[in-house]
Amino acid sequence: CVGSGRSPPVMNHTEGGLVIFSANSHPSSREISKRIGERLGVELGKVQVYQEDNRETRVQIQESVRGKDVFIIQTVSKDVNTTIMELLIMVYACRTSCARSITGVVPYFPYSKQCKMRKRGSIVSKLLASMMCKAGLTHLITMDLHQKEIQGFFNIPVDNLRASPFLLQYIQEEIPDYRNAVIVAKSPASARRAQSFAERLRLGIAVIHGEAQDAESDLVDGRHSPPTVKIPLLIPKEKPPITVVGDVGGRIAIIVDDIIDDVDSFVAAAQTLKKHGAYKIFVMATHGILSSDAPKLIEESAIDKVVVTNTIPHEHQKLQCVKIQTVDISLILSEAIRRIYNGESMSYLFRHIGLED
Repeated sequence: CVGSGRSPPVMNHTEGGLVIFSANSHPSSREISKRIGERLGVELGKVQVYQEDNRETRVQIQESVRGKDVFIIQTVSKDVNTTIMELLIMVYACRTSCARSITGVVPYFPYSKQCKMRKRGSIVSKLLASMMCKAGLTHLITMDLHQKEIQGFFNIPVDNLRASPFLLQYIQEEIPDYRNAVIVAKSPASARRAQSFAERLRLGIAVIHGEAQDAESDLVDGRHSPPTVKIPLLIPKEKPPITVVGDVGGRIAIIVDDIIDDVDSFVAAAQTLKKHGAYKIFVMATHGILSSDAPKLIEESAIDKVVVTNTIPHEHQKLQCVKIQTVDISLILSEAIRRIYNGESMSYLFRHIGLED
């Protein structure tokens, strides 16, 4: 970690040069950029990113990037749309200033949940990918995409890093009796992630079944138009009673997921696990969005700790809830930048990662 006494990694590439920019105008969102720069022994590039009185985003790059390899680090603030515009404008500014390559380092890819067509909706993550490529991005580094298929929305290389090694390390080092734990999926949809954690820790797995699903009505917008011939239709789903598949009695329950945003489902899962005998409950995820009144709900819930990484700044939420803890993942991001800049293989960062991870 920073300040550990180890010298920064050697940056071998000699042509052009390396420039690292922090694209975010929010001070708390620049913290991870500073950590990455310190790990690489590189000062952050000089740039001004601010909002004018009319809410337009303005970017002023204050040093030459001609012929250089530029890395733009952007973390998602509460104002996600402003965050996107800051990134796009900075990428385009570097492109028009003749940067040799422009790599976006976006630990949490915004709009990643909107990656599937839902009736008359749209695939917003595909739109965002197209905008980034059009602005001039030549490479993307991100972490734990909500759906791995999002990589296919880009026509540039995408490195989808994993935070699970850091979360697994936290479990082994910070939960003394983790051998008495069970990895929990709060719904069947997250069972694969839970299985991956359980197999690596040699622990059991439990799945909560019966979570309420999002439902859409065909009657409210004119789509309920019966055909003239009889067509076999799917039987409507019925919400089964909530059950826990697996033994959690007298165990530590560790719920794993990729994103924690609306915490209602996590709070409900914790209550269910308590009823089934779990004596301590952890929630672990890569991206801690924790919007709205999430800190208050967590503080008042049966959850003992929520562990997330710093892909998204959440210092304000931590002040509201002492149960929230942060795992730093700047190490793997800085190593990815170093390898890309030096033209080294990225395969080491994906060792032992299977299709289900």
